[in-house]
Amino acid sequence: MKVSFPLASLALLSGFQVVSAHYIWTTLVAGDTVSKTAVRQPPSNSPVLDVTSDDIRCNVSPANATATVSVAAGDIVGFQLDNTIYHLGPAALYLGKAPSTAADWDGSGANWFKIAEWGAVFEPSFSFIDYGASALNATIPSSVPAGEYLARIEQIGLHVTGAPQWYISCAQISITDGGSASPDMVEIPGYVDADDPGLTVNIYYPTPTAYTVPGPTVFSE
Repeated sequence: MKVSFPLASLALLSGFQVVSAHYIWTTLVAGDTVSKTAVRQPPSNSPVLDVTSDDIRCNVSPANATATVSVAAGDIVGFQLDNTIYHLGPAALYLGKAPSTAADWDGSGANWFKIAEWGAVFEPSFSFIDYGASALNATIPSSVPAGEYLARIEQIGLHVTGAPQWYISCAQISITDGGSASPDMVEIPGYVDADDPGLTVNIYYPTPTAYTVPGPTVFSE
């Protein structure tokens, strides 16, 4: 998995907190293709707050995407932000297998599996791998079956203890040259409980000495 840090993020990584708005995952990266039209664009940069809401799938009433991008299994998929991640918290990348076409699917049903996650680091001090990043991407497992999918990115801000904030986008992709794996699937919502320790943790005091990213385990081939 890959994390991109612009030069401006060096200030963030050194502990300087830039005053700015929230952030939106605006752009899909799939193989050699970079696309905004394949992303179901959120209406604002406000986070989703209710993990039991259908909004936790692809954000609050996102706009319809007008493209579906082809990408081969074994290639990269991910998202770029309109900003940098400056709320401490984990991130994860999911694929959801569309029953027919990605454009026609609302994300309902137990069709989702996790292909990557970015958790905590503890040295030299407690932080998160994705902090300060402007993009996150990972390799599509080569054994994932071909077909149309929603790619879903989430970053969970834990800066307000007991009130996690989800920054989410979904994009439409068509995976080619796939395999025959059968990943364990989850529903979204339903993939994580509101009282999950990874959501309720106080990241300031006492300083965590262990951390597990909420949700299912990452699919491995």
